[in-house]
Amino acid sequence: MANALPRSFLQVATTEEVASPLRVVQMEGLAILKIIKHCKEFSPALVTGQLLGLDVGSVLEVTNCFPFPVREDDEEIEADGANYQLEMMRCLREVNVDNNTVGWYQSTLLGSYQTVELIETFMNYQENIRRCVCIIYDPSRSNQGVLGLKALKLSDSFMDLYRNNNFTGEKLREKNLSWVDIFEEIPIKVSNSALISAFMTELEADAPVTQCDYDRLQLSTSPFLERNMEFLIECMDDLSMEQQKFQFYYRNLSRQQVQQQAWLQKRRAENMTRKAAGEEPLPEEDPTNPIFKPLPEPSRLDSFLITNQISNYCNQINGVAGQSFSRLYLLKALHEN
Repeated sequence: MANALPRSFLQVATTEEVASPLRVVQMEGLAILKIIKHCKEFSPALVTGQLLGLDVGSVLEVTNCFPFPVREDDEEIEADGANYQLEMMRCLREVNVDNNTVGWYQSTLLGSYQTVELIETFMNYQENIRRCVCIIYDPSRSNQGVLGLKALKLSDSFMDLYRNNNFTGEKLREKNLSWVDIFEEIPIKVSNSALISAFMTELEADAPVTQCDYDRLQLSTSPFLERNMEFLIECMDDLSMEQQKFQFYYRNLSRQQVQQQAWLQKRRAENMTRKAAGEEPLPEEDPTNPIFKPLPEPSRLDSFLITNQISNYCNQINGVAGQSFSRLYLLKALHEN
């Protein structure tokens, strides 16, 4: 029996209906360096840029990127920014560089990125791209000795709710969605070509053990902790305001239910009187009555994002405090010796 002919890439792409879930984001070292350089040059201002690469199975490859110009509120400037992106992608295509958009990157300050604007940008990208990610880079965390780089995407269940714009408690319970299910963090894998790896090996010092980096023993973490605490307090105030909205809603809802019960009792007593007089009873529901108008439930999206942001600040404070205690115990042991 003759062997079956191998399928071409076009046949595989057309017949594959169910996409495999995204497992890892593979980034070229050059793309990471471009992102770090762009974000650090404009820090503390926030910047964004385009990610270019390929979507291969369960791996999203990021091979290149380019920065966006600084955006302003003027519509003409925004149109120029869109033309700039198209022109950049055309130029990259002419020099045979990957020009497929796979997402965007943006800088952040102390992890303050979980906003409604980020979700709206995700939804705009999802209209044209099947799978996309957002690379978040935090220069302030990098100053603490941690590469503040992470890849994020929206969960499928959250995107369904956002399209319907229905974040009521009933829908959230139905989808079993909590505040931790908004974003999904995808592992990042750094990849370099064989030539770059060989070149980096030649650049390494012959005796790296003799090089002392005393900055790692720096004990001053007060500025970083202070800013985190300030942002954390602001988030707690915002969360308290969101809770007051829900308290006001439930207070009005209970008041409306009491008014409805009083109106129904009055209507039933009136119907009993009419029935005794041989008259037709009146309907027990009156849609024109304002007390039967349903009260709109406040959206829980803002409270979910604020709670997510609070958790992020707490994790950062916990990580920095743990490193500081490790340094203190190390210096204590050195002094005792």
